Amino acid sequence: MTLEEIGRALRTARKTAGRTQTELAQPLGMSRATVSAIENGTVGEIGVRKLIALATALGLELSIGPRHRRPTLQELREARRGTKSDA
Repeated sequence: MTLEEIGRALRTARKTAGRTQTELAQPLGMSRATVSAIENGTVGEIGVRKLIALATALGLELSIGPRHRRPTLQELREARRGTKSDA
């Protein structure tokens, strides 16, 4: 997941909760501008503690897992051939 995707997920959760950026930021000791930059994916650097605090405040969980790799063109061709011959 990219920082932009994380930002979009945080924004969606914040809006769903009916909270403004300021309402989210202040209790966490952050500025509204920081929350905005995170949501827009334009923040230069962000600490994991800030991300966890934002996620927790919004009822989300931050987790790490293996990166899903995209299939190669060869794998896609083989899969397509396999489905055609099964029909």
